[in-house]
Amino acid sequence: MIIMVILFLILAFFGLVKSGGHMATKNFGFHSIVPDFNLHYWSTVGMLIYAMNGCELVAPYVTKMKKPKTDFPKAMIALAVMTAFLTILGSFALGIYFDANHIPNDLKMNGAYYLFDMLGEQFGMGHFLLYFWAWTSLFFNCALVAVLLDAMTRMLISYTGDKYMPKFLRKKDKNGLPVNGYILTVALSSFIMILGIFLPDMNDIFNWLLNLNSIISPGVTCWIFYSFMHVRKNSKKYPSKYVYIKNDKVAWLVGIALLIVTAVATILGFAPQDIKQGTGLWWYELIINIVTVIVLIGLGAILLDDVKLNTALLFIKHNGFGWAF
Repeated sequence: MIIMVILFLILAFFGLVKSGGHMATKNFGFHSIVPDFNLHYWSTVGMLIYAMNGCELVAPYVTKMKKPKTDFPKAMIALAVMTAFLTILGSFALGIYFDANHIPNDLKMNGAYYLFDMLGEQFGMGHFLLYFWAWTSLFFNCALVAVLLDAMTRMLISYTGDKYMPKFLRKKDKNGLPVNGYILTVALSSFIMILGIFLPDMNDIFNWLLNLNSIISPGVTCWIFYSFMHVRKNSKKYPSKYVYIKNDKVAWLVGIALLIVTAVATILGFAPQDIKQGTGLWWYELIINIVTVIVLIGLGAILLDDVKLNTALLFIKHNGFGWAF
C-alpha cells in the first residue's frame, strides 16, 4: 500500500509537469491549505490521531526484533516522519486532481479510485491503474484485518490476560486461535452496522463508519496514555528495557499533555462531520455515535466485572469456602 501511495505521488507530480502546471485547485497557495478553525474542523482532529494510530499494535512483536531496545524507537520515529511526509505531499497531490473548493461528496469512499482512474487516463494506461489499485486495496484490507485481529488478541490475552480478561475470551481452538474473541468482534461489528442501516445511502454509511473511528481510536488511545502515566509514575514497580524518555517526571508530563489533547479530540469527534449541522440526519448520527460508545464502554465494564467475580469466587475456593458452590 505504501508503494501505491509513493507511486501516486510520483505520477501526480509528473502529471503536473505534463499538463504544464495545470491544477484542479485554482489559485493554490498558502491560504488554500489553512483550514477554517470552526467546529467542523476541530471535529476532524480525531481523524488525524486515527491516521497515526495503529503503530502501538506492533508492541507484541517487539521481542521478536534483533535489537528491540534501539530498533523499536527508531522504527516509531521513522513511521511518524514517513506518515507526515506522505500526508503533506499527498494532500498537495490531491489538489492537482481535485478542486479543494468543490470536493466530491464521496471522496472518502471513492477518491482513490477516481484518482488512479484519472492518472491512468492521463498517462495512456486506460483503467489499468484503477483495477490495479482495487486489487491492491482488497489484499491490503484483508491482510490488515488479519493483522489487527491477531495483534489485538495478543495484546488482550498475553501477559495480563489471565488477570483481566474473562475466561471465555481466552479460550483457544486447536490452532491457538481465540475463537470466542473473534465471535465477539463479529457481534460488535454487526451491532455497529445495524445502527448505520438507517442512513440514506452507502456513502453516508461509509463516512459515518470512518468518522466513528475518530471517536473510538482516540478514545482507546486515551487509555494508553493513562496507562503510560501510571507505569512511569511507578517505574520501579513496572521496569522495562524499552524506555524512550528516560526521566519519569518528563515522561509523565508528556503523557498527561497527550492525554488531554487526545481526550478533547475524542469529545469533539462526536459531532458528525459530513452533514449540515442541525439537520435530522446530523442529530441521528450524533445519537448513534453516543450509543455506540456507551455500548462499548458498558461491555468493557461488564467483562471487567465478570473477571472480578471469577477472581472473588476463586479466592473463596482457595480459602476453604468451597461449600459456597
